[in-house]
Amino acid sequence: MEVKVSWNGPSGMSFRAETGSGHLVAMDGAPDGGGHNLAPRPMEMVLLGTGGCTAYDVVLILKRSREDVRGCDVTLQADRAETDPKVFTKINFHFVVTGRNLKPATVERAINLSHDKYCSASIMLAKTAEITHSYEIVEV
Repeated sequence: MEVKVSWNGPSGMSFRAETGSGHLVAMDGAPDGGGHNLAPRPMEMVLLGTGGCTAYDVVLILKRSREDVRGCDVTLQADRAETDPKVFTKINFHFVVTGRNLKPATVERAINLSHDKYCSASIMLAKTAEITHSYEIVEV
C-alpha cells in the first residue's frame, strides 16, 4: 500500500493526497495553524479511515451472517492528549445499524469481531486510546 501527500504551497497548510488506488483526498489545517479550513484535518482523516474500516467489517459480517442489514452509520468521538504527541486517548464508536429483524447478539458480535480481530485501524489506535463502543438497532 502506498499513498503520496503533497503540500499545496506557501499560501497555507493544505495538502493533497493520492492513494495507490488512484483516489484524491484534500486535507487542510486550522486557521490558527496557518490553514484555511477548506478540508478535513489529518487527524480527522485518521478517525474517518477508522470509522470506514470498522463499518465495512460490521456490514460484511452481518451480511455473511445472513442478517437483513440495510444501513450502518458509525459516529466516532475522540479525546486527544493535551501535550505532543497529541495521540488519541479515548475513542467511542456509536453504531446505528438499520435493517429488518436484526438480532442484537449478532450486531454486537459483528462490532466485537471488528474491534478485536479485523479492523486494523481501531486495533492500532487501541495501543494509545481507550476504545469503547455502543450501538442501537433501527427497524426498517
